[in-house]
Amino acid sequence: MPDQIAGFHDAVNRLDALITATPTATDSSRSAVQQRALQRMNRLRAFLDFLGSPAAGIPKVHIGGTSGKGSTTTALAAILAEAGYRTGVHTSPYLQVASEKLQVNGELIEAERFVRLVDHLLDRLNAFPDAQHITYGEAWIALVMLFLEDIRADIGVIEVGAGGRFDLTNIIDPELAIITSVGIDHTATLGDTIEAIAWHKAGIAKPDRTTLSTVSDPVAGRVIREEATSVGGQLLEVDLDRVIADVQLTGTGTTWRDTSTGDDWTIGMAGRFQARNGQTAVAAARLLADRGWSIPKDAIDRGLRIARIPGRAETMPGRPWTMLDGAHNAQKVAALAADLPDLLPRTAGSRRIVILGALQAKHVEESIASLEPHATTIIATSPQVFGKESKAAAELANAVRAAGYTGDVIEEPDPANALKRAGSLVRPGLDDAILVTGSLYLVGNIREFWYPADLIVAHHSSWPASETAHGDTREVGASVP
Repeated sequence: MPDQIAGFHDAVNRLDALITATPTATDSSRSAVQQRALQRMNRLRAFLDFLGSPAAGIPKVHIGGTSGKGSTTTALAAILAEAGYRTGVHTSPYLQVASEKLQVNGELIEAERFVRLVDHLLDRLNAFPDAQHITYGEAWIALVMLFLEDIRADIGVIEVGAGGRFDLTNIIDPELAIITSVGIDHTATLGDTIEAIAWHKAGIAKPDRTTLSTVSDPVAGRVIREEATSVGGQLLEVDLDRVIADVQLTGTGTTWRDTSTGDDWTIGMAGRFQARNGQTAVAAARLLADRGWSIPKDAIDRGLRIARIPGRAETMPGRPWTMLDGAHNAQKVAALAADLPDLLPRTAGSRRIVILGALQAKHVEESIASLEPHATTIIATSPQVFGKESKAAAELANAVRAAGYTGDVIEEPDPANALKRAGSLVRPGLDDAILVTGSLYLVGNIREFWYPADLIVAHHSSWPASETAHGDTREVGASVP
């Protein structure tokens, strides 16, 4: 196994080399960014043709949205797997290891398969006439298609990376497209209005295909309707506010009643917003069933119950009480904050230490305002991520203070040391708790303490055997003054 793990990391490094090999663009205007995106999409199509069009005949579901697309992807994939279909999944980004992005029936791609597919991909890339221009993103989506072909998937569930219209995943012709929500995020590339962002999300609608929209914003809804009409596609809009009732948190999941059928559902992810993601997956399953896919009600029930994602309202093993949530935009953080009284209930005098991080491109003011009532101390740190710029801990700490936060603010650039510092502030025997949020990348950095990356690769699971998990962050924090 050590040789396989080493081979896996080598394959990841060879793919990552494509990031540094790509020249930095000098024109960052939105029109230039979109033009480069179109060029990448056309080049990817040509490369896939060169590879023999892998997975072209495999039906796919394409899922985009500002919030909820990852959870909806996971829930729908679990439902399809429980219905008996070999279901390949692409999610983005990953928390700790690249293999998280490629899954089949709930298991991460095995190290051996990953290495073999990367070897094949890069070997064929060397022979491709336009190889010098292929970017990391193009190579990854080609790898997704090779993976779906290699596992002989019955269906693929593909999560959009960002936006939709110019996202590299949009080279597929899906059986069903889903748009979960539209909110303000990725403003540098998508625009800073709901209408502009909705235009990007709506771009995954295809001619003669159905798009399922659970978008609640009326402006965004109008843009999506106009797009579906203009491309000659069908649109099904579901008003989740009317369909979902009696939402309850169970500690490890979320329950609700489907008013359209009277069914009670439970999803294995905590957070009231997860009822929306789960109900979206239910609506998608019903649409697929209408098109001939055999998806009985009990498969929907089982799939929802087993669906879970690392780093989403995830309580870590051991003490002190520590929750990781990768909320990385104002919409996600507001939803998390609304649920914190139930997810991390407090008694008088208890402490809530928030470890906060963000990428440089993110606007954090609204997120800080949402967290402020719940945080006794905020530790500002800087996520460690390859190929993207993070906000410096000092810059983030200044933003926290500028937002009017009056609690203690600590700057700790290194995420691992931020966890140690948080652990040192927790008082034994009380219900003090630690919350890590603001960035999926930060959550991945800190989750390493409980679930080391190599074990995730070896077990091809984000939750390797329980005996591998560490226990107490205070043990780490004890050495920090």
